[in-house]
Amino acid sequence: MANINFKHFTLGVEEEYMVIDPHTRELKSHEQKIVIEGQKIIKDKVKAEMHQAVVEVGTDICQNIDEAYNDVSTLRKTISHIAGDLGLWVGASGTHPFSHWERQLITDHVRYNEIVNELQEAARSNLIFGLHVHVGMEDRKMAIHIANSARYFLPHVYALSTNSPFWEARKTGYKSFRTKVFDKFPRTGIPDSFESIEAYDNYVNLLIKTNCIDNAKKIWWDLRVHPFFNTVEFRVCDVPMTIEETIAITALFQAICAKLYKLRSQNMNFIMYHRALLNENKWRASRYGIEGSLIDFGKESEVNTRVLIYELLDFVDDVVDQLGSRHAINLVHKILEQGTGADRQLAVYDKTQSLTDVVDFIHSQFLV
Repeated sequence: MANINFKHFTLGVEEEYMVIDPHTRELKSHEQKIVIEGQKIIKDKVKAEMHQAVVEVGTDICQNIDEAYNDVSTLRKTISHIAGDLGLWVGASGTHPFSHWERQLITDHVRYNEIVNELQEAARSNLIFGLHVHVGMEDRKMAIHIANSARYFLPHVYALSTNSPFWEARKTGYKSFRTKVFDKFPRTGIPDSFESIEAYDNYVNLLIKTNCIDNAKKIWWDLRVHPFFNTVEFRVCDVPMTIEETIAITALFQAICAKLYKLRSQNMNFIMYHRALLNENKWRASRYGIEGSLIDFGKESEVNTRVLIYELLDFVDDVVDQLGSRHAINLVHKILEQGTGADRQLAVYDKTQSLTDVVDFIHSQFLV
């Protein structure tokens, strides 16, 4: 065990935040003012997104989970202060509880104009907020191996992140409706496995050659080997409501990668399951979050989702201390006990019957 080097499992965290009018609680265009002001302080760590009511931030390359925590925390505080100075609020939820996408402005940018022109209403209605976690890899060959195996765990971690129970003033019945909105895009969802990095590159090059895409960034899968960096990028999760939840989920993705790497180093592998089976679990996670059951494919039976997440924590336990992330992984227990962002949004709504109160709650949790 001592000779396994986990140093290359660096972290990068990207989050998408909603910009809110504090009077109406609706989404509101910030006319890129938050980005302009933010870039004076945090430079290229803040950028515009396709919709003008969205702000995207990204950390530096972090060597460990503590660096990631400090960076995410600083980014949230900075954006919150800038928004406050502009008379705006920010919040983190996979969807806004009641704003309608038809009223939201699109950012005037070549890339976004191309996407809207190609995908039309699917793009304009894609008013959602996600979390992307990059985990560094020693090389792209190892990245495709780990991505293939990590697909199995996507629904488990996604269930922990569920934070979008409302859409356009309706209680959707889902814990994460965000992915239902995103499913309208091509090249989304859990990908197939690839037998080698060359097979993956051939797939990408074929899409580029046939004008399906102009570059690999238009592959929007739930996880992907990043087209330009030596990272596996996890894209399945709703943006978590709190800093603590983001850090818990980031640490879990890192630990999954490290555990799969350790198995590979010992000439072992995790069983690979077909995309069609994994999608059954993803749908369950979307619908029920941590309150339902997922399928344990080894046992060929339904198992309580919380039980499976505890099993996942046991699975990664022997790499957590070497990564220095036990305190962050322990925050997963807090989500299992207190409920996900979706559970807490629904609790506020059930108590007050007010979506405005839900927005106030989301805003109040931003720096927690």
